Amino acid sequence: MTTIFEALRESHDIQRELAEKLVQTSGDTPERRELFDLLKNELFAHAVAEDRYFYIPLMMTDSGLNISRHALAEHHEMDELLEQLTETEFSNPGWLAIAKKLSETVHHHLEEEEHGFFQQAGKILEDKQKETLAKKYNTEYKKYKKIDKDSLV
Repeated sequence: MTTIFEALRESHDIQRELAEKLVQTSGDTPERRELFDLLKNELFAHAVAEDRYFYIPLMMTDSGLNISRHALAEHHEMDELLEQLTETEFSNPGWLAIAKKLSETVHHHLEEEEHGFFQQAGKILEDKQKETLAKKYNTEYKKYKKIDKDSLV
């Protein structure tokens, strides 16, 4: 059975790859537009499902409250950077600087989750709950994904 941690890591790998590819682009190109759309959708689908089926359950416990609040604040920071990128012309030289800030924020957040939050959450959540949350997360994640991840490979 898949646990919530394995389910989240699948999307984390896609996020890392898309963020890294995005900051290699320049100018208003179809590649930049496509990668941005893919990353924006990936981050959105992941955050919605993760908030609902990982962080909200953790928030219900005293020991999970702080990590949840911290992670949700970082999700908000990424949302704001995505909004800035959406409102900035792809050809604007400042666009790449914002994209790099987003990439750094994404990488920092994923690193923190995988090497801190997951270990703490592993002690809070029961084994059965880890599997149930993975199923709910995956269903929610797929609902918000516009593009099948297999088409990216």
